[in-house]
Amino acid sequence: MAGAKQNNPLTAFLAGREQADAGGLPAIDRILDAVRRHLGMNIAFASRYVDGQRQFTHIQADVPVPASPGDSEPQEDTACYRILQGKLPELMHDASQFPLAAELPIVPALPVGSHLNVPLRLSNGSVYGSFCCISQKPDHSLTERDLETMRAFAALAAGQIERDLHDDEHRRERLARIDALLDRDAIAIVYQPIHRLDNGAPVGVESLARFADHDLRSPDQWFNEAAEAGLGVELEMLAVRQAIRGLPYIPNDLYVAVNVSPETAMTAALAEIVAQAPAGRLVIEVTEHAAVADQAGLSAALDRLRKHAKIAIDDVGVGYSGLRRILDLKPDILKLDMSLTRDIDSDPARAALAQAMVAFANGIGGRIVAEGIETDAEWRTLAGLGVGYGQGWHFSRPMPAVAAQHYLLGANAPAEERALPAPARKKAARR
Repeated sequence: MAGAKQNNPLTAFLAGREQADAGGLPAIDRILDAVRRHLGMNIAFASRYVDGQRQFTHIQADVPVPASPGDSEPQEDTACYRILQGKLPELMHDASQFPLAAELPIVPALPVGSHLNVPLRLSNGSVYGSFCCISQKPDHSLTERDLETMRAFAALAAGQIERDLHDDEHRRERLARIDALLDRDAIAIVYQPIHRLDNGAPVGVESLARFADHDLRSPDQWFNEAAEAGLGVELEMLAVRQAIRGLPYIPNDLYVAVNVSPETAMTAALAEIVAQAPAGRLVIEVTEHAAVADQAGLSAALDRLRKHAKIAIDDVGVGYSGLRRILDLKPDILKLDMSLTRDIDSDPARAALAQAMVAFANGIGGRIVAEGIETDAEWRTLAGLGVGYGQGWHFSRPMPAVAAQHYLLGANAPAEERALPAPARKKAARR
């Protein structure tokens, strides 16, 4: 039913935006609801023209409507398209007075009184669809100023639609890239050795994914894009399978760590492949870059994986895993993030945190692996604080499987040589 117009339609829209930020209506629906309320109309909708059809995309109403977003009908049978063709005016105070409007199929299903309709035009001038408001009763108070308000909100909606179309195109491009990569198994795996810090002896390796454009885009970008495209688990599982193929190159007494998200950790696919791997050879590193929605489910999944592999929590100190969550997950290994390792020899706060994490790990029966060790001073400081294990460029950069095999076999040097800093070990090897 037509009602009093609001003085400021933007007030309603901005209020709706605050609601959307808290989990309310999407942008287009908020725009429609704001203009509908401002004009005192019963129904507002946005539609698009596609393949000779007028398809509803968004509908806001305070009365039952015989259509839903996604429904479509021949565009020739709609007032929207006849208005676009210039056969009907954009503002009709009483649609029943216009024979071309009165004969439309929607009229028997829904009384149409007043009717305002303007095109949704994109920035290139093309018409995407229509932006429409309807009341069930005639309203002769509507003016050209109200039509201008419709045009202003239609422009706002068109801008949002164009942004959505741009985002959709990017999603399709990302999906195509990920699909092509999965089809070709196009992930290379490199392995970074993990060492004891007391004598330098290797204990395992961490497997890391590398892509063809590694110099231009980080692996994290690939995995993030895959997750956004709904293929995150598939890409992670490809990386896990590729990493396990390198097991024969890693000495049997050393482990191979593979990185997975909590979502992948909870899949049957990971449980199956871990169960088939050689016993005691795998460490599952769970990386939490976002809060875990199902903490109980993750904990149960890790308990199942623990029958065949050890469990590590990655990014400790910077991720979402607080100490309580770490307790619930019962990890065997805590990976100290490189942002806490960096310059630890000259930063008392980092040293204090590392020492506290050592005590915590000891208390839960776990061990600490420090990531990103780059200098002799960082190594010796971490070892002095009781950190048992570490990895980083000070020992070795990540390398392909065959190179890792040669490195690890060569690392079985006498203990007095392993305890030397990396450059000194190289000199000793040349002697």
